[in-house]
Amino acid sequence: MAVAAAAAPVNNEEEVLVAEVSIVGPDDGERIDLAPSVQMRVLEDGSTTGHRLGMAVSTLGPRTPGPPQHRHLRHDEGFYVVSGLLRFTIGDEDHDAGAGTLVMVPPGAPHTFANPGDEPAVLLTSFTPDLYVQYFRDMQDLAAAGRPSSSDVEAVMARYATEISDQYAP
Repeated sequence: MAVAAAAAPVNNEEEVLVAEVSIVGPDDGERIDLAPSVQMRVLEDGSTTGHRLGMAVSTLGPRTPGPPQHRHLRHDEGFYVVSGLLRFTIGDEDHDAGAGTLVMVPPGAPHTFANPGDEPAVLLTSFTPDLYVQYFRDMQDLAAAGRPSSSDVEAVMARYATEISDQYAP
């Protein structure tokens, strides 16, 4: 839902700015199914933030592997663990992150994550700027067309300035 709100005058000018404020309820937001055990709900696709920020909440089922280790060249990614346990691999180091943990990944840092536990894990993810929201839409479309090949996945990743990080592949 978008709500108009008046902002304070800027630079002591008399002009009053009107901005759209986005309020996303617990049952709202765009749903993206990435795999049978991975669901995403887009909370902010960048349309309210001038494309400076995208946000989503995702649920990873028990024992769900994550994406291949990769790096983003043009955006930061933040992960806040809401519930459950996630294992983040940053380069060649594993870090178990429970509820209340924040992991910030700057551009260029190799990373991946998975749910190694027996319970679902929920995470809130931020993308600055928002360009990666469309990546997940494209991945959903790719998966809906059948089991994508690794070259298909890499081609989608490349469109969003993301590459597999072979340097740290197991």
